Amino acid sequence: MKIYICGQKYFGFLALKMIVESGHEVVGVSAPVDDRLWAAACNLEIPVMPSGKLNAQNIPGGVDLVIAAHSHDFIGRATRNRLRLGAIGFHPSLLPLHRGRDAIKWAFRFGEKITGGSVFWLNDTTDGGPIAAQDWCWIEPGETPEGIWREKLQPMGIMLLKKTIDDISNGVIVRIPQNHKMATWEPSLNPPPLYRPDLLQIGDSLAGYSVVVDKEYMPVGM
Repeated sequence: MKIYICGQKYFGFLALKMIVESGHEVVGVSAPVDDRLWAAACNLEIPVMPSGKLNAQNIPGGVDLVIAAHSHDFIGRATRNRLRLGAIGFHPSLLPLHRGRDAIKWAFRFGEKITGGSVFWLNDTTDGGPIAAQDWCWIEPGETPEGIWREKLQPMGIMLLKKTIDDISNGVIVRIPQNHKMATWEPSLNPPPLYRPDLLQIGDSLAGYSVVVDKEYMPVGM
């Protein structure tokens, strides 16, 4: 597949590494200038674009899938409509719980014992698109939001992104609608504005794929 990555930091770097090692073509990267993901893309001679610039006018043609890997940019409908399959992202919660930028910190603030991660299909609702893959983990005594991200959720995110990409490569697209009645949204604890360069929806180019939309979904490991 031809994949475009929109992301940043170590998670974005790990996503790029995983996708390249899986044999897919990364046709472009959007990241903050001088970020680790930016540097890795430059080293691989992959075209780069500063964060906040990705929109329908400047995304390369022929892209199959966009992956949001620790991206705070909103990938709008017009942009997604230019993609053959759409766009996916990883969110560090058991969606539809804890939508929003500080999901891990809110799970700790509420004293929860279980958290997890979700790969979902991007749509016009922030963190509200159908689920492609999901897993869970314990929040153990003494853990911190930073520690659980580094030790559990970040590796889980890369694993779930790889699972989703492998599923798509094998002709299976999993799209389990979120139960919006159970959704929670918490505000960012240190809020920069969510950047939305345009508004767009996933295209309908799914010919040849088995799209899973109605089976009962249980997170891996439960």
